[in-house]
Amino acid sequence: MTSPVLLGLSGSLRAGSTNRKLLRAAADLFGECTYVEADLQMPLYDGDLEEVDGPPDAAAILAGQIAEADAVMISTPEYNKGPSGTLKNALDWVSRIEGNPWADKPLAVMSAAAGRAGGERAQMVLRAFMVPFRPRILQGPEIHLAASADQFDENGALTGEIYINELSKLMQTLRAEIRR
Repeated sequence: MTSPVLLGLSGSLRAGSTNRKLLRAAADLFGECTYVEADLQMPLYDGDLEEVDGPPDAAAILAGQIAEADAVMISTPEYNKGPSGTLKNALDWVSRIEGNPWADKPLAVMSAAAGRAGGERAQMVLRAFMVPFRPRILQGPEIHLAASADQFDENGALTGEIYINELSKLMQTLRAEIRR
């Protein structure tokens, strides 16, 4: 049996973002897998642009990665009480690709944010964004990494025992949802 493909989508584009670090920590806790980190850099959705050029290559690549993944994780920051525009834009572009790569795909959502709620509101909105795609969204344990800049060591490793334990449980649940 080949190792499962685990796809991570970070709602933050910054190379050193805590959402990227959280996804990488989750992939480590997931266990043996091929971890792929998606690139969400694409133009803003514009129906006129789509009419002339079709969806950008980056959207087609992302849709293909979602389709090929055995499981997907999304980690979002909280910007003004919601997920990032980058993440929403990528979801909108993927919705314009023929087919639905998200259908019945196991999906773990998590958030890392500077605030004390750890992105809880953004995660709730993200869950609503995902409804039309019909993935199998895991209901928990919920991961809301608060004061996220303080939760990783100098090497980018997650440090809080409670967070590590809960993220381990979430990854065990995600692995169990893979259908082969």
